[in-house]
Amino acid sequence: MSTSSSTLPRIAIAGFAIESSTFSPHRADFRDFPIVTGDALVNRYASIAPGTQLRDAAQWLPVLGARAIPGGPVLANVYASIRTQILDGLAALLAEGPLDGVFLDIHGAMSVDGMDDAEGDFVSAVRALVGPDTVISAAMDLHGNVTQPLLDAVNLITCFRLAPHEDAWETRDRAIINLVDALRQGRTPLKAWVRVPILLPGEKTSTRVEPAKSLYERIPAIEALPEVVDAAIWVGYAWADEPRCNATVVVTGYDREVIAARAHELARAFWDVRDEFEFVGPPGTLAEGVDAGLASATHPYLISDSGDNPGAGGTGDVTWTLTQLLADERLTAEDSPITLCASVFDHEALEVLAQTPIGAPVDIAVGARVDSGPAGPARVVGILHSLHEGDPAAGRIAVIRVGGLHVIVTEFRKAYHAVTDFTAIGLSPADAQIVVTKIGYLEPELYDVQRGWTLALTPGGVDQDLERLGHHRIDRPMFPFDTFDHEPALEAVILP
Repeated sequence: MSTSSSTLPRIAIAGFAIESSTFSPHRADFRDFPIVTGDALVNRYASIAPGTQLRDAAQWLPVLGARAIPGGPVLANVYASIRTQILDGLAALLAEGPLDGVFLDIHGAMSVDGMDDAEGDFVSAVRALVGPDTVISAAMDLHGNVTQPLLDAVNLITCFRLAPHEDAWETRDRAIINLVDALRQGRTPLKAWVRVPILLPGEKTSTRVEPAKSLYERIPAIEALPEVVDAAIWVGYAWADEPRCNATVVVTGYDREVIAARAHELARAFWDVRDEFEFVGPPGTLAEGVDAGLASATHPYLISDSGDNPGAGGTGDVTWTLTQLLADERLTAEDSPITLCASVFDHEALEVLAQTPIGAPVDIAVGARVDSGPAGPARVVGILHSLHEGDPAAGRIAVIRVGGLHVIVTEFRKAYHAVTDFTAIGLSPADAQIVVTKIGYLEPELYDVQRGWTLALTPGGVDQDLERLGHHRIDRPMFPFDTFDHEPALEAVILP
């Protein structure tokens, strides 16, 4: 551990995160990574916001934060550029004196063209730069992947404990607090690591329901042990075909035997309930969802277009679902109840729609410019209901009305995962009979507003049917792809 001459420890902050489906033809470019620097980067973390005790406990040195919404793999030149910017920023801080700590805000499922372990490469580069004595603490998504290069490079590591991720910021603050505690104690913990040969989609491992709910509820009691600093369970990321994709348990602490036993305990508990995981929402076909939605006495009825969920890595322009909705006269007649369909993105279509008067008839092909696998562009013949500008994610937005069906077309990729995403463009989910949106499990706002729900098992880059996607590079055997001749040992590997 470094011994800075400053009274207060010097702690750098950097982040680089995306969730990448290798089955998605989308490629993440510079536009996908909003950059945050300076005080804005420090102040986003509640534990070190102005006026908190930890704010005055260290010199917080912002480098750069780059976090994208999920998508496909990152273009190699984009990854190299952001990686270099962060390393250059750290080097500039090191030129002023040693760093006592580094807090890294990462994901764990970032794929990069030509690489199999992007986070391992990135964090290893940070370690090589700052040296062996700087304490590195990382916060991750529970849908990330954990490899030995990553673990070798960090001293402290933790991940979310809720899915949906209502504890995302709490987790990042925990990683910061653990870092400060380690510096105060002048020692860093050991890590007990267990790879669990399970790979399941997030919609089958939500902590809203069993068995994941009880599995993750084991963590606080383990973390409360005096010999333990943190306990974490990673579900892993099912929509990448990489050798690192599997479930993982890591327990950090100061007693080798205790953390090994507790890591084995959590891993064994995960393995023992492997056959109990089911979809968090009622699964079904899109047609079954539409039938249920139209028959529902209460509204809105939510339908997840799960195969093209941009919140999990889908391109956001698969038109398979939209094409089916447009062909359903129960939705497109003038007297049909309101159905909201969010969304497809199409820059070229917006160029045309932006020049069209509100209320004018339109006949335009939209979507399937990035992922045309499940369906080609959808022909939308209707009335231009509204136009909007200024959305930082979506850019320009058009709403086309086809009878009761309101089709949302955006200039760029956007996930419609909150009620406010709709109300910002004058559409009220509460007034709609059906809301169809590209999502898997419902985020809290939509979960609270729904009066019925179908998790539609639709095609796309984050298809819930993993067999249909065709993994061939993951380690085998792997549940549920394979049967096991004998139980895995699930013994912990201890790392310094």
